[in-house]
Amino acid sequence: MTNELAEPLQLLVDEFCRLPGIGRKSARRLAFHVLRGTEEDARRMAEAIVQVRERMSHCEVCFQFTDRQPCPVCADPARDRGLICVVQEPGDIFPIERAGGYRGLYHVLMGALSPLKGVGPESLRLAELLARLDQGEDGDEVREVILATNPDVEGEATAAYTLRLLKPKGIRVTRIGFGLPVGGSLEYADEVTMARALEGRREI
Repeated sequence: MTNELAEPLQLLVDEFCRLPGIGRKSARRLAFHVLRGTEEDARRMAEAIVQVRERMSHCEVCFQFTDRQPCPVCADPARDRGLICVVQEPGDIFPIERAGGYRGLYHVLMGALSPLKGVGPESLRLAELLARLDQGEDGDEVREVILATNPDVEGEATAAYTLRLLKPKGIRVTRIGFGLPVGGSLEYADEVTMARALEGRREI
């Protein structure tokens, strides 16, 4: 008996393998799940993928993913426009929002400094962050920038570099504090841990 998968199934396994955190075994399990479902299930999944690619884009202000411009957070007049929380990726916003204690705005850098991967300062949305601080948020002066990059080597390097850019502007700069493990990722933080990290931020 051959161990090779039929070509259409193998193609699906290969595509699932390209997803972050999905190994070959998990990819095969997902592919067989799709195969066991109905044709309508498969079409609905495919359509959802097409729709998210066609309808979602980056917010013109903060660069998180949204289906409207500006995104709901940036458009919310109840948000504290004197606070900007800087994160690495759009997905990092959700655990902060789930924690429920933060009512400011966001800025997504779209990555972290990583010379080995060819990611330098020019690859990040740092210039746009500085422009937001110069312009102010709807005429309100930004009084604090919270650096909420991941507590790993790349995230710490990004926070340190961003701090050097922000210090001359005389704005208070803080770093999220205790509660997040070194080497961890914001995307997987639970609500309580995220809330404690925000409460324990420190000036840098």
